[in-house]
Amino acid sequence: GPFLYQLYRHYRFAHAQIAGLYLGGVTAAVAAGWVAAPLTDAVGRKKSCVVFSFLYSFSCLVKLSRQYFALLGARVLGGLAAAVLFAALEAWYVEEHVGRHDFPADWLALTFSQAAFWNHFVAVAAGAAAEVGAQGLALGPVAPFLAAIPFLVASGCYAWKNWEENYGPKATWGRSCGDPLRCLLSDRRVFLLGAVQMLFESVVFVFIFLWTPLLQPHGAPLGIVFAAFMAASALGSSLYRLLVSASLLQPSHLLLLAVLLLFLAFLALLFATQPVQAFGAFLFVEFSCGLYFPAMGFLRRKIVPQKDRAGVTNWFHLPLNLLVWLVLLGWPPTHGASDMGSACALLALLALLVATGLFALIRRDAELRCPTDAAVSDL
Repeated sequence: GPFLYQLYRHYRFAHAQIAGLYLGGVTAAVAAGWVAAPLTDAVGRKKSCVVFSFLYSFSCLVKLSRQYFALLGARVLGGLAAAVLFAALEAWYVEEHVGRHDFPADWLALTFSQAAFWNHFVAVAAGAAAEVGAQGLALGPVAPFLAAIPFLVASGCYAWKNWEENYGPKATWGRSCGDPLRCLLSDRRVFLLGAVQMLFESVVFVFIFLWTPLLQPHGAPLGIVFAAFMAASALGSSLYRLLVSASLLQPSHLLLLAVLLLFLAFLALLFATQPVQAFGAFLFVEFSCGLYFPAMGFLRRKIVPQKDRAGVTNWFHLPLNLLVWLVLLGWPPTHGASDMGSACALLALLALLVATGLFALIRRDAELRCPTDAAVSDL
């Protein structure tokens, strides 16, 4: 991930061309989200996870090509694979946990908490490994993508050999699209929560694309920077668990705090004059993500009915994708930090206003309070 932009620059593509490659992957993931859940439920969630591992492996392998449309195809393939993974993996686990083994549903929160911790830990290690391969061993920016392939293949083979297959209920278009639309239009809490998600995550998508061209010209070690980002996110996630388990704050408070920190981080970027200042602002962006995702996951599970959850997310992904397109395609070629800060700060300010309205609506709702023994929600 940290070397994606650098790889395309190494292949001598212009900024606008790189933006098109990035948007191809994002758009493919959003579009595939409409069919991924019912498709994986019908085909089988285990098979879908295996298919993901090999699709994404092929996407990484195509990074060796210098042909623009081959790279665009790889980005689209990667976006489709990611949509399959997000639809299948957690659904497979939940069905195994509750359906096949009849374990207590309350244990799910602990499982997802452990998964979140190890995801951050592995991401930090992966960032350091990417830096060693690309820069330390002078193998170039394509090296991390090739190094990822054996891990992807191994994970697919492990799932195929060791997992049991499970399936989901058959879904019609009305259930997967129409019912979620009615849900978000009829429940103000669902609408506001989805709007916060749309605005916050659109800023994060832009940030993922643009942090590299902002820091790389100053000689920043991209893999180490990425590892630091993941450590900051892990710190935010740990703080969420600590505050919730001690009943000091509730997920609704922490969601509002996360959006506020995101806004302040990009506001600070407006006044950054040194690379280290921009890096500090980006660390706060990742820290806010560590707070945001578990808080959003908890509230989404409580507010949005399970049968409509994926569909509601897909409906809000449409304007999210549009916002990312508008920001990246209209971006000035100078990549100025102040310009990036102004665009993202505006979106974050809108998210803060919506989050404040949501907080005022739900802050007295006892059903949205997290039990002291619930560590963290799904990410």
